[in-house]
Amino acid sequence: MAANPKARILAEALPYIRAYHGKTLVIRLGGNAMTDPALKAGFARDVALLRLVGMKPVVVHGGGWRIDELARQLGIETRRHHGVRITDERTLTVIEMALGELNQELTGLINRHGGRAVGLDGQDGRFIHACRMILPADEGGEPAPDLGFVGDVESIDTDIVELLLSRKFIPVIMPIGVGADGTAYHINSDLLAGRLARALQAEKLILMTNAPGVLDRAGELVYILKASMAESLLRDGTVAGGMRPRLEAALQAVREGVSSVHIIDGGVPSALLLEVLTAQGVGTAVRSDIGPNFLEDSRDFLLAGG
Repeated sequence: MAANPKARILAEALPYIRAYHGKTLVIRLGGNAMTDPALKAGFARDVALLRLVGMKPVVVHGGGWRIDELARQLGIETRRHHGVRITDERTLTVIEMALGELNQELTGLINRHGGRAVGLDGQDGRFIHACRMILPADEGGEPAPDLGFVGDVESIDTDIVELLLSRKFIPVIMPIGVGADGTAYHINSDLLAGRLARALQAEKLILMTNAPGVLDRAGELVYILKASMAESLLRDGTVAGGMRPRLEAALQAVREGVSSVHIIDGGVPSALLLEVLTAQGVGTAVRSDIGPNFLEDSRDFLLAGG
């Protein structure tokens, strides 16, 4: 008699649940998973499930689409330099409104599915220390414009996040930091998620995007990508466009102690569970060339029918 596929999936999840029990996972939510109500509700359910089986998820969310939408409604022009939003005082107000609305919605969805989510931004306890981001001059020597209230992360005080995790809460963090003088800054959510994962010494950093993952030179999805190969793909230009800074952030994270970084397609229903709890996953796992290979070994074993 053929094995019931649902039973096999549950059995397949067991080694991952056991391996990551008590471990911190930092998850960056953005892209299609935030714009589609069904995907967003499914994400909230999946985060609650990971917490209920003993993992410690921390969510960092973006919301660029909603910021653009709200700015249009208020008649505020959106200006960018090399993809970075130039943020004056009015724009910062719009950003805080849009992100606050999304944070509240996401927190409520997770709570509805049995989690205990708490919304935060870097001004809560001033735990995300930020400074004004200054971009280098262009290749032709043209100086970059003043980006306004766009921030870089100076440091993160993890006490408040660790306290919430110890009480089985799920922190849901919007990417706003605060300067030494109390000035608020908008921070890129990928950047913040990477820095937070390193500060928390997270087991995993998961970046949910609108792409299936990292493609190799033949255009095939790479399921397990060692750091040395990632460097090679970046060096020869195989990885370019919007995936390039994301892969660079993943490399920086694994170099600084994060066990693996997962770049996955948030447009796939239950992408988070599929990547964390199944053998094949739905994206690319970037990891160091050294260290234990539980992820790779178990996937090879399970995919071979072991």
